[in-house]
Amino acid sequence: PASGRTNDFATGSTAMETRAAILWEPNAPWSVETITLDPPKAGEVLVEMVASGMCHSDDHARTGDLPAIQPLIGGHEGAGIVLEVGPNVTTVAPGDHVVFSFVPACGHCPSCADGHSNLCDNGAALLVGAQLDGTTRHHAADGTDLWTMVCLGTFGEHTVVNEMSCVKIEDDIPLELACLVGCGVTTGWGSSVYAAEIKPGDNVAVIGCGGIGSAAVQGARLAGARNIVAIDPVEFKREQALKFGATHTAPSIGEAYDLIQEITWGRGCDKIICAVGVGDGEQIASIMMLCAKRGRVVVTNIHPAAEGQISISLCDLTLMEKQLVGTIFGSANPHSDIPRLMHLYRSGQLDLAGMVTREYALDDINQGFDDMLGGRNIRGVLRYR
Repeated sequence: PASGRTNDFATGSTAMETRAAILWEPNAPWSVETITLDPPKAGEVLVEMVASGMCHSDDHARTGDLPAIQPLIGGHEGAGIVLEVGPNVTTVAPGDHVVFSFVPACGHCPSCADGHSNLCDNGAALLVGAQLDGTTRHHAADGTDLWTMVCLGTFGEHTVVNEMSCVKIEDDIPLELACLVGCGVTTGWGSSVYAAEIKPGDNVAVIGCGGIGSAAVQGARLAGARNIVAIDPVEFKREQALKFGATHTAPSIGEAYDLIQEITWGRGCDKIICAVGVGDGEQIASIMMLCAKRGRVVVTNIHPAAEGQISISLCDLTLMEKQLVGTIFGSANPHSDIPRLMHLYRSGQLDLAGMVTREYALDDINQGFDDMLGGRNIRGVLRYR
């Protein structure tokens, strides 16, 4: 709950105090502090957070693999309850339960109009860290403006976001599970269903079986894959992948090669999803070797921003007609696919509860990320209430 509200005499509006996890400089620990949060402006929404998933992308912002401006309030995988709306907000109202889309989809730019709202033009603002109007709502105790992860900042008890980032869901869906659909589940599921275009009978490999990889395994299962090989060095994650629908497991790409050759009669995998913690361009050639003729490798995981080269046999790419493609947000349309995934959850076809390994209080955020980096979690979730 908020500490209280204070009058902002300069503008006549009302600000509030709340708590959030701040990254003050690269590679520093998250610092949980009391902040001041301005009220929502036109097109914006004040949300009381209920839960936030702890995604590897937030750690990428900490390490610099993903460029981000500091000081930064992290978090982009969140769900909560609308408390207030600013002028001209039409899609949500106070009391609504919402999941955040980490891409604020406008619905009318060329990408949105073409059915690819994951590539909305608003995405240009995501790593800037300000609201879409270029200003900030979050401020440190000393008045310093605080940027937010992809215009959201879900590592806090309250936040202000644009209504284009809010997807309303049914009130009976547990928000501590629904938060996962704001990034990891939609990204992994969409990587299989949309980016890879897995079809019934396909042979599939998923490399990396954390939050995104586990959702990719479920997406492959729902799409009708014949064999699903989960590749991860952590035994716990391989065991969990079998529960989500994997048919086989392997601890490394090299050890997966003979297994894949055996179960596909020498053909290779039709579709491969890359969902490791940090991508390595030197591994792309060996990943492509797991791929069948006319097969497709989908790169979902983040590679370091400074990485400029990869290892790949272009002869193999050409002569075998293989494909190497990238995807953000699983090539999904959040305002239609988040409700779709909620329906799959309610019908028992999508296991969200099994993906949450541990819950943490906000003050324990650094332990949560230590557990993620140590391979002890499929997904850790911060609970605020």
